[in-house]
Parts: sequence; structure tokens; C-alpha cells
Amino acid sequence: MSAGSPIKLAILISGRGSNMEALASACASGALAARVAVVIADRDGAAGLDAARARGLETAAPAYAGDRGAFERALEDLLERYRPDAVALAGFMRVLSAQFVAHYLGRLFNIHPSLLPKYRGLDTHRRVLAAGDAVHGASVHFVTPELDAGPVILQSQVAVLPTDTEAALAARVLATEHVIYPRVLGWFADGRLAWRDQGAWLDGRRLTAPLVEDFRAATCV
Repeated sequence: MSAGSPIKLAILISGRGSNMEALASACASGALAARVAVVIADRDGAAGLDAARARGLETAAPAYAGDRGAFERALEDLLERYRPDAVALAGFMRVLSAQFVAHYLGRLFNIHPSLLPKYRGLDTHRRVLAAGDAVHGASVHFVTPELDAGPVILQSQVAVLPTDTEAALAARVLATEHVIYPRVLGWFADGRLAWRDQGAWLDGRRLTAPLVEDFRAATCV
């Protein structure tokens, strides 16, 4: 990527699209050297599509009938129309096949609401509270075929408070996601972050452990 020319970004959503909006805002402000080429939802009724249209962004949803393979073929057809330099999963709730991931490997990103490798999959906030963890957070990672197992680039950390409910903890983690996801994609857009030798490289060095942004001193973000 070149810092002089904004990259084309495709954002995939399933729900209300708050991370999509954070990325779009960063693009609009110039904090992220990218242009949102398209926002794609896995279903027509996703609330985030309305939010994207309100920003003047192009939107789409795959037209398909049948199985996962048909969905992924329709999704890939859509993406190929826009030829994105990067694809950001932003609350995208479908598990993608190894074949699909391989096609976009090195430019496919996800944000997951846990401190990976802990708590892959769903219900992360509930599981953190049940385990009595003192620290929680979110992870931005390259997507690889194994679910939530790609190299982690940047994590946020928040304190788990004695009074936390699942909703309160989720909201606090989500606020940090809106900070760290644009930051990582900004590194990629600026050519600082790359996929190489099956790993994440930042500023010419392989990341052997995730970078961490610590929000624990704040009771809210």
C-alpha cells in the first residue's frame, strides 16, 4: 500500500454496524487513508445498511439461495465488483470457509471481543464474567481459516468491574473497538502493516506478540 493513495475498503456487517461507522468516520476525517468502497451485509434487513446509506456509502447484500457455498460465491462476486485492497469484518457473524479466506488472505481483517486466544467464538462477555477475569478487551487480527485464530495485531484492555453486567462490559469493550480497529487498518493503508511468512509484520518486524492499548485506568471509554 502507498501512503499517498487511499486504499479501497470493503466492510462486511451483520448487525447495526457500529464498527463500520467508526471505520467510515476515520476514513472521512483522513485518520485512515482509505475510502469505503462498499458496505456489504449478510442479509437485506441489517440495520447497519441504513446507517451506511445515511453516510452516502454504497451498500449491498448477496443475492443467493441455498447453502453456504452459494452465499460465499455471491459474496465473492460482489467483492470482485469493487476490487477492495482490504476487507474488514465488522460484526460479521458468518463463519467463512477456508477457500474464501485463502482468496483474501493478508487483506482480510476481523475484530473480536476478547483477548485472543482466550474466548474464541460467541458470548465472550458472559464467559469473561463467569470466569471471574479481571481484564477483558478486544483483538484485531488477520483472518485465517481457523476461527478467531489468525495473528493478533493489536488488543485493547479494559478492567472488569465488580458491578459489571454483561451489557455494561460489552459497551465498554465496544468503545475500545472503535479506537483500535481504525488504527490497525490505518497501519495497513500506510504500508506499515503487512502479511508475510504466515504472520503479521509491522514496520518491517514480525509481531511475536500483539501490541496492547491499555484502557484499564478508565471506568468508561
